Amino acid sequence: MPQKTLADTLAARESIYVNCGHPMCCRSTKLDIQALIDRLGRDHGSMHDDLVGLFVCSNCKVAGRDRRQVFFTCIPDYERQQRALNCDWKPTFERRG
Repeated sequence: MPQKTLADTLAARESIYVNCGHPMCCRSTKLDIQALIDRLGRDHGSMHDDLVGLFVCSNCKVAGRDRRQVFFTCIPDYERQQRALNCDWKPTFERRG
């Protein structure tokens, strides 16, 4: 069982970007998590080792560059986290000192 599944990633509203590792390219593309779930299933892993074999940089392939390993960037839903932190915050209008 994977540490983290695509369903977990979708539920957490995280964004995953796949990045080309070739220094002449460095292309980055945001992945459609729902499309990956439709193709691979909800229980497929969303960690690097689970996804790395599925992606190849199409720009490098067209340009005839040697194949380099892709890597991933996961960006949490900071807005939701910030909302959760601020839900109990109430402004005070007391003057100090």
